[in-house]
Amino acid sequence: MNLDEIKNKALENHIPIIMDDTLEVIEKVMINNKPKKILEIGTAVGYSALCFSKFLENGGKIDTIERDEERIKEAKENIKIVEDGKQINILEGDAVEILPTLSDKYDMIFIDAAKGKYPFFLEQALRLLNENGIIFADNILYKGYVMSDYNKHKQRTAVTHLREYIKLTTENPELETEILEVGDGLAITKKK
Repeated sequence: MNLDEIKNKALENHIPIIMDDTLEVIEKVMINNKPKKILEIGTAVGYSALCFSKFLENGGKIDTIERDEERIKEAKENIKIVEDGKQINILEGDAVEILPTLSDKYDMIFIDAAKGKYPFFLEQALRLLNENGIIFADNILYKGYVMSDYNKHKQRTAVTHLREYIKLTTENPELETEILEVGDGLAITKKK
């Protein structure tokens, strides 16, 4: 399968994958800052990892975390198309348990997993980020709920934690964060 087929199959099966306009923004950043090591929190079927791998330095690698067994199986099949000289490793299990065990430093970290865990993911990402690294948090505006007075019980936890993530990244004097209204919202954070 090629990238377009992987994307179309994911969309047909209602598997959430990175939106085109979000990917476009991240790719522009990656062109200017070729990463050697990327950490992705939330693999799904491996589509975004494959897209990112095109911009990796040769010999670069992506570590991507996924806990859903069906998606892991599909992602393993899909990542077989990764270019030679580049590597995608799937870390199987819950990111909350896996992240504290990691000690590598990453040039880019992409957060796209359980919205209620974004503040924890941020804390771990900051620990694992290289000095000039970049953190991307996808779906940060969550259907517009995060910036509205939305308070329905069903999504309250996710919305509360996404708001907390934004606060942590925008009010920390050591961080520089830009929030873009692309896809479902994208936060781009760098250390100052």
